[in-house]
Amino acid sequence: MIRAALLIILALSLGAGSTGYAQSFTALTRIDAEESRITTRGGVYHVDLSLSQGVPYRVYTLSDPARLAIDFREVDFAGVDPKGLIAGEAPNQLRFGAVRPGWSRLVLDLPSAQIVQNAGLSVDSETGRARLSISLMLADDATFKINSGAPQDAEWDRLKPSALAKIQARSEARLTVVLDPGHGGIDPGASGKGITEAELMLVLAQEVRDALLRSGDFDVVLTRSEDEFVSLERRVQIARLAGADLFVSFHADALASGKANGAAVYTLSKEASNAASAALAERHNRADMLAGVDLSGQDDEIASILMELARLENMPRSQALARGIILGINTEVGHTYKRPIQSAGFSVLKAPDIPSVLIEVGFLSSKDDLSKLTDPKWRGKMVNGIHNGIQAWLLNDAADAELRRK
Repeated sequence: MIRAALLIILALSLGAGSTGYAQSFTALTRIDAEESRITTRGGVYHVDLSLSQGVPYRVYTLSDPARLAIDFREVDFAGVDPKGLIAGEAPNQLRFGAVRPGWSRLVLDLPSAQIVQNAGLSVDSETGRARLSISLMLADDATFKINSGAPQDAEWDRLKPSALAKIQARSEARLTVVLDPGHGGIDPGASGKGITEAELMLVLAQEVRDALLRSGDFDVVLTRSEDEFVSLERRVQIARLAGADLFVSFHADALASGKANGAAVYTLSKEASNAASAALAERHNRADMLAGVDLSGQDDEIASILMELARLENMPRSQALARGIILGINTEVGHTYKRPIQSAGFSVLKAPDIPSVLIEVGFLSSKDDLSKLTDPKWRGKMVNGIHNGIQAWLLNDAADAELRRK
């Protein structure tokens, strides 16, 4: 039996006596959906994937909730429908996509505690095509927890946020703004008419970046510049390494029921301003879990107290930033959400000493908002509003700094 947390990276070389086929990685590996299936018998899963070529991979399970995760380097999932791979099951039980540069991930929710019984990849010596087979087996909770957890290896760990190089020295004459396009990669976020929140927020963040750079008052860093998954922890870490003076996250949610439209700005709070804000924060904070990331690190008691004190001191600055941005949006666009300034426990806003806000620029579930957000002219007004709001905050914060020093 293989431990579920066991690292499985394959060299994918063929032994002597074969036809002499040498594995080529000149193109991304693709899944043949017609020849691939994820099946279950008695609630126990078997994964059988047909691949265009062999590919290094690793497989492991995660708990709370129980999930199977498979990391590939790298698989193109374009055109693959989860409903076709896992027929008869809820399609949201299966997720896949880019998880970081050079790596893809498939995550399968498990109905019970299961561990990897065996896993193997075979490569056809003539065609180069490969087949990945993974069988699970039932386990008790104690065995499952022992055998679960993300594996550790030097190459993967090298890419952790803690190992990122310090971003180039910032100018003391300009503020450093970190813009955070929400979602990405395996976590596309909300969608409407074939457009995902991840791709739309990346476009918006790039447009805001350009507007801020043109003013000459800011240095700007994006937490992601392409369609890739970035964990919530990594987003905050990027802001820390950049020496950010403020952090702005962009989202455009969709409501399963009810109607809402217009932009709103959120600041961090333990207590959500209303039930809708609490539900929204819960959905956003689930991104790491949905992607298979194991978030087990906890601050010690002293560190938690110090960070809480920093947050209390920083909270008025974040609230002032939210007011400035809403004023700017209202001036340029003329419409915001009925309660445009709200608060909730968004994990991405938890940098204790960086003024941070999350902008819900609209709702993809609203036809009106979706139409506006996909209109470059209207989006230009939104960009101007956000830019002007940040500029106004900069002036007011500089004045307030004098009072804080006194």
